Amino acid sequence: MSMIGEYFRVPAAELEKALREPGLALRLVAEAREAEDESQPPPAEARCFSTYKTWALLDFLLQRSGFPVNVVHGEELFTEEDWGYGPPLYLPAERVRLAAEALRRTPYDRLVAGVDHRELAEARVYPQGWDSPESLDWARGRYAELTRFFEAAARDGDALLVWLD
Repeated sequence: MSMIGEYFRVPAAELEKALREPGLALRLVAEAREAEDESQPPPAEARCFSTYKTWALLDFLLQRSGFPVNVVHGEELFTEEDWGYGPPLYLPAERVRLAAEALRRTPYDRLVAGVDHRELAEARVYPQGWDSPESLDWARGRYAELTRFFEAAARDGDALLVWLD
């Protein structure tokens, strides 16, 4: 079983209701996933997004760089319910905006600059297998898509639910 980083855009008008009724949010996630599995929208148009297994590498790189927002795990508890590997957290719209700006200003090459692939192995970064310098490029495309997803959410004033599934 794999650990997958998941995101869901929540418009401001829906956030308060979702906070009161987390089960509703989980149903909305399921409906959006089903619809987007068929249509495959690009990250800038999607309501759901996944970093797949790259979440731990991205977390390592972003933390190492002193990133101002926890975009990988979220920052505020959304519900106590377990959505896979613990409860989901969320980023309010203002934190999404800050994250989008910081992601835009932080190219992937800057994140990996000075990182030795052996650091990842020593830190036991999931999913392991950091056997060459090229392994640092594994999340490059996913980071670009994550940036576009955050930019779109920020543009629309959305909050983001974040969890590991």
